Amino acid sequence: MDDKPDPGTPTENSEVLFSFGVIADVQYADLEDGYNFQGNRRRYYRHSLLHLRGAIEHWNTESSLPRCVLQLGDIIDGYNAQYKASEKSLELVMNTFQMLKVPVHHTWGNHEFYNFSRNYLTNSKLNTKFLEDHIVQHPETVPSEDYYAYHFVPFPQFRFILLDAYDLSVLGVDQSSPKYQQCLKILREHNPNSELNSPQGLSEPQFVQFNGGFSQEQLNWLNEVLTFSDTNQEKVVIVSQLWYLIEKFRPGPMPSLGTGDLLVGAVAASQGPLLSSWKRSW
Repeated sequence: MDDKPDPGTPTENSEVLFSFGVIADVQYADLEDGYNFQGNRRRYYRHSLLHLRGAIEHWNTESSLPRCVLQLGDIIDGYNAQYKASEKSLELVMNTFQMLKVPVHHTWGNHEFYNFSRNYLTNSKLNTKFLEDHIVQHPETVPSEDYYAYHFVPFPQFRFILLDAYDLSVLGVDQSSPKYQQCLKILREHNPNSELNSPQGLSEPQFVQFNGGFSQEQLNWLNEVLTFSDTNQEKVVIVSQLWYLIEKFRPGPMPSLGTGDLLVGAVAASQGPLLSSWKRSW
């Protein structure tokens, strides 16, 4: 048996090129502890801010600062909308992030859309597209304003791509808009439940209201960025609010309002890992 390590596997002697921080689902609200929709997971709404401060303190005191922090969405809880505290809670969390010594990149999740419209988020501090990388002479790698996605380079030869997992969603958009009607049609075709957030009885449990999907336009853009990275031998990290199980060359679709198989195809074409998962709780 060959005991030699895989050349691509880090060892104790491997050189650390850079680091980055990741935090998700802060879901702050000035409320007593509660539970998620299924009632099986405790939520520490008010205490979550202490965890965020602890994470920031840790990053700020690292001997070598991380290049950036990825905030993967659900930064405040949906209950804030019910108590008309959305803007106040968001301001409190964003003021906490100002303590961070490195840039933070924000993605948007379903709880952002429980509190705000897409138009509001586009004009808010949660829009960090100003940190995107512009590739000279490659206009095809510039994202459309119709979805919230961009890419950036935290370290040479490493490209991070933030995707808009709620590009196709009934959340945060005007109910009279064509996109809302399109997404509602997709949901109702696959989910006969009167409560569209319920996956009860569904063979494809991803077709629920709190989930989202990717438009063909966004997937085409992703393909262009991946093609550029392939050509230039860059390593790529794909970031989204919906979490993914990473498996090498796994066939089949990623459950995400029926568009995940297209995402898998785009990544497969770039010879990267295939991604498969969906949002399990809200």
